Amino acid sequence: MLNNLNKDWKIQLNDEFNKDYFNNLINRVKQEYSNYTCFPPIDNIFDSLNFCVLSKLKVVIIGQDPYHQQSQANGLSFSVTKDVKIPPSLNNIFKELNNDVNKPLPSNGDLTYLSNQGVLLLNSCLSVRMSSPGSHYNFGWETFTDKIISIISKKKSNVVFLLWGNKSISKSKLIDTNKHLILTSGHPSPLSANRGYWFGNRHFSKTNEYLKRKGLKKISYTGVCAKFLIQ
Repeated sequence: MLNNLNKDWKIQLNDEFNKDYFNNLINRVKQEYSNYTCFPPIDNIFDSLNFCVLSKLKVVIIGQDPYHQQSQANGLSFSVTKDVKIPPSLNNIFKELNNDVNKPLPSNGDLTYLSNQGVLLLNSCLSVRMSSPGSHYNFGWETFTDKIISIISKKKSNVVFLLWGNKSISKSKLIDTNKHLILTSGHPSPLSANRGYWFGNRHFSKTNEYLKRKGLKKISYTGVCAKFLIQ
């Protein structure tokens, strides 16, 4: 797995790799992938880091754990592979995006185009067993991803952290609010969104307004194709 991690993040996380908890984590994950069907594919576990190097990072979106059904998870939080039906949470993200910035929407749920612009799509837990959401919590992933958040907070400035739902909001304690912007809301899942905790948060426009004030290039939310209508 680590052989696929880019050099930039390997340098930043080198101390973590030598800790007992991390070695235990990797061994346990390898065992799970050997005995069960797990997601994302093992070679894609660190793709959130591979597609968004620290030097170019501007925005962090923190998810929970990967999608747990076949062919959905691709290593980026909330993202799915191109030919897969868009899950309800991502569908609600696209609805809010459309309402907020009035931009054409992507033709599919692959969010790699955001990662390529400096948006880190990071799940708190980087793997999951099929049909068993939360099954890899307490493996050690959260210790590892908390370290990633702490590194970003310490070594970067003017990063926008989008924290959606209570699990993500709990990460705010790791972030220096004197250097960064934190935007919080309910989770985009239907359970939360339909109760009024998601829609209308305007996080996408607020993110770009902040980046513009700081002299940074705004995020383009257009994606691959403009001819996609949310049902």
